[in-house]
Amino acid sequence: MNATTSVKLDTNPITSPPFRSTTATGRTYTTTAFHRTFLHRRNVSITCSASPIVAPEEKTGQIPGRIGSLGQVSGVLGCQWGDEGKGKLVDILAKHFDVVARCQGGANAGHTIYNSEGKKFALHLVPSGILNEETMCVIGNGVVVHLPGLFKEIDGLESNGVSCKGRILVSDRAHLLFDYHQEIDGLREAELAKSFIGTTKRGIGPCYSSKVIRNGIRVSDLRHMDTFPDKLDLLLSDAAARFKGFNYTPDVLKKEVEAYKRFAERLEPFICDTVHYMNDSISQKKKILVEGGQATMLDIDFGTYPFVTSSSPSAGGICTGLGIAPRVIGDLIGVVKAYTTRVGSGPFPTELLGNDGDLLRAAGHEFGTTTGRPRRCGWLDIVALKYVCQINGFSSLNLTKLDVLSDLSEIKLGVSYKRPDGTPFNSFPADLSDLEQSKVEYETVPGWQTDISSVRSYSDLPKAAREYVERIEQLVGVPVHYIGVGPGRDALIYK
Repeated sequence: MNATTSVKLDTNPITSPPFRSTTATGRTYTTTAFHRTFLHRRNVSITCSASPIVAPEEKTGQIPGRIGSLGQVSGVLGCQWGDEGKGKLVDILAKHFDVVARCQGGANAGHTIYNSEGKKFALHLVPSGILNEETMCVIGNGVVVHLPGLFKEIDGLESNGVSCKGRILVSDRAHLLFDYHQEIDGLREAELAKSFIGTTKRGIGPCYSSKVIRNGIRVSDLRHMDTFPDKLDLLLSDAAARFKGFNYTPDVLKKEVEAYKRFAERLEPFICDTVHYMNDSISQKKKILVEGGQATMLDIDFGTYPFVTSSSPSAGGICTGLGIAPRVIGDLIGVVKAYTTRVGSGPFPTELLGNDGDLLRAAGHEFGTTTGRPRRCGWLDIVALKYVCQINGFSSLNLTKLDVLSDLSEIKLGVSYKRPDGTPFNSFPADLSDLEQSKVEYETVPGWQTDISSVRSYSDLPKAAREYVERIEQLVGVPVHYIGVGPGRDALIYK
């Protein structure tokens, strides 16, 4: 707070008006260009400062106990529509944990991490703890596994000096994702035409569909190759009956069976009863880190349905995807970008369109790890973030890519949604028509306009950057313990 101005900040981001706001309507609002609005209006910004949730003595960046104090079973989950940078935090935390486990999703999750030499690794199925030699990586029963993709990842890691032997366990209860699942994923999208979901076309939805209608094939079925052909024939026949564009012949079945005989032999050393392994590890007091794929705003129940994934990337998915009890779960860390991005179709209330979104996309290198598709970009959505924090009960947040905002003179926070008649929404609405008609109320805070990528202590951040972090804490009610200021392992500030 400056010496001459006193501004009282309300902590309710849904119903309370911001101290300076503008109004926009869903995805159709217009804004002025970054260079005019953000780079040449320094004097019109209002300084926003709020008391941090954490103790002042913890603002030095020298917090050796921050990671060590995490619970025996902790988790890292996405807060937005994916691509928040979860893999980096998991990679950093992994050396302090005995086990890193994936609990849901499949190769639609794309986590980019860097080793100590700065080499980039893009992982889709293998947990991000693989770069830490002492860490066991578990692919749980809730994951859908595409074996050709898994082996390709393993081969790529091994060729770059990362040993996977004896370090990856695949649940015998996990469902197998076949190439045909990917093919019908594309056929399904084509059928939907203009209302397509915008999937990664990795076959995730069709595979979960096979699981739910109870004709899916599990990893354990690879140990019974005498019955495997009949089960696969049922799957492929169903697909051929449903999709005219899917060409299924006896020769197709024969080739698939032969391929999976080879896959079964190679996978055998990795197959494990991971439910037993996880619970045994808990009994042995081993530390376990759960790596979530996608994010809560893509959750099949809590996301912007139907523009969602086919699993539960929220806290509940940890228990069902690994077979562990709710009572053993300790700290959950929510990972959120300092702004918002989304790949594919679906509502995006704080989206920046045109040149504004293009500039933010370029600054943040916002292109999907899995698909390479350009990500839609916009301001940080506090309404969605608070909703996600309520669902997951996060103990702390990891705010990533704060450095991307460094060139802006003004930054906006979407702090509330209002109906066309001006009445506020009490929470993030389920009805997509409500979202389309809603008006976003923004709070504007000053930028810092200086490079922060080399900063490693919270107290060394520019005042405006600290105020931005602390305002987010106040609005959401969850402390920010980790702040990303670059892609490298070391580009992390502990608050």
